Amino acid sequence: MSELCCRFDVSRKTGYKWLGRFRAEGEGGLVDRSRRPWRSAYRTPREVEELVCGVREAHPVWGGRKIRGFLLRQGHEGVPAASTITQILRRRGLITEPSKRRGFERFERPEPNELWQMDFKGWFPLGDGRRVHPLGVLDDHSRYNLCLAACPNQRTATVQGLLQATFGHYGLPQAMLMDNGSPWGNARGQPWTPLTVWMVDLGIEVIHSAPFHPQTAGKEERFHHTLGLEVIDTQPTWDSYPQVQVAFDQFRALYNHHRPHESLGETIAPVDRYQPSPRPYPDSINPPAYPDHWPTRKVDINAGISFGGTRYKIGRAFKRCTVGLAPQPNGTWTIHYRHHPIRTINPNNTTVTHVPEHP
Repeated sequence: MSELCCRFDVSRKTGYKWLGRFRAEGEGGLVDRSRRPWRSAYRTPREVEELVCGVREAHPVWGGRKIRGFLLRQGHEGVPAASTITQILRRRGLITEPSKRRGFERFERPEPNELWQMDFKGWFPLGDGRRVHPLGVLDDHSRYNLCLAACPNQRTATVQGLLQATFGHYGLPQAMLMDNGSPWGNARGQPWTPLTVWMVDLGIEVIHSAPFHPQTAGKEERFHHTLGLEVIDTQPTWDSYPQVQVAFDQFRALYNHHRPHESLGETIAPVDRYQPSPRPYPDSINPPAYPDHWPTRKVDINAGISFGGTRYKIGRAFKRCTVGLAPQPNGTWTIHYRHHPIRTINPNNTTVTHVPEHP
């Protein structure tokens, strides 16, 4: 044995090991064996792996960070790192491709209710062909979803009714951000509609994003993306508006109270940072007031006023509203509705100039 081991440049211990395997198993004993240890002190316990996989199966679009934050919020101990959870999911075949992070610049209001973002998600059909228009309202600071409704249309009356219920429950925000689409804008770039005039009457600052720039309302856009992945796309066909609304309500409760938001912190959900507004929804709206030296006019049913013997078009959104005219040093007049400038007129040439309201 010593001469044989010397000839093959192995130790006597190695020689006797292979000889013993051959005697016990024949040629099958000479096959290389796995070097995997019998025990691994740092291996994630099987029950923890099953818990992680159970959360992933319940929420198929959640990644390692989301699952870790959710388990910590539920009070579980021994939760592995997000990278470990990701490896567990890959090992179990629950993640096939790494996620791609998008580069963008974040902004956030410092307090709740300073800014709400509002938008419609693209419609999707019911089984009978009717359209569902999901409407979402999100608090900029906390990402708390204040309204999630399965609407049959995008009309002013529908949105105003939902906002009245939302304002009555949570109070009034200081400002609301929205795009230029109907019913809070129009295709010609005019920011004033009956809905935005109503918001101004409530003391809410109306902010429109720049045209063709949805990134301004990125939080609401991202919420709609999540809504599509976790609710809308999970069912091939929806039967009715009530069925969709029930699913929306269940997702809203999960999103606000249990689902951790990565931009807020590992274990922080929107409910942890939100509180209702101290500005209640008023029972009545006070009429607009202007300085004593400003002439005032009431916009008629044809959306115009007469001033200095000349008729000026103001806009259909201001029908039956009282506007004030502020004199300017250059001889022009700026037409205000409450504290918002809406038009500039020049009695010398009877032209009307729109005052842009885009931030």
